[in-house]
Amino acid sequence: MRRRARALPLGAAVLACLGVGVAPAMAQRTAQQELAAFPQAPAGQVRRVIFVPKEANEDGLRIGLIVGRTMRVDCNRHLFAARIETRTVQGWGYDYFVVTEAGAPASTLMACPPGSERREFVRAAEEPLLRYNSRLPVVVFAPAGVEVRYRIWRAGREAVAR
Repeated sequence: MRRRARALPLGAAVLACLGVGVAPAMAQRTAQQELAAFPQAPAGQVRRVIFVPKEANEDGLRIGLIVGRTMRVDCNRHLFAARIETRTVQGWGYDYFVVTEAGAPASTLMACPPGSERREFVRAAEEPLLRYNSRLPVVVFAPAGVEVRYRIWRAGREAVAR
């Protein structure tokens, strides 16, 4: 019995390395374990989770958080106000983000030609840059009608000012 108990973890590790059936279940368990510290979404909000891949130089990277809605717009420029608050998981020290206000859209008031209406992603005015950390997920709570997108920003070479 003792031999079998030792053989199972080794067998699971070998199967995971070979890419056989066990790896997705192990990855899913890891993601669930990582999210266990974060609270569930309150009523009227949805929890969005962003997992970023491990990179060699994570200090030179940032995550641009983009909050918005897909809506019907015309030729004017559209945006809406949204407040994104940073909160900390008590006892863990992990940060997560909450979209607390997602107001009505605003736009310029140009006269648009007929037929200029289309569906488009309208961004919020606030787009914070977050520290890139592949060891922790980025957790964002947003109202049900609000989409969360992101961009990875990479720093260029350092330049000398003269």
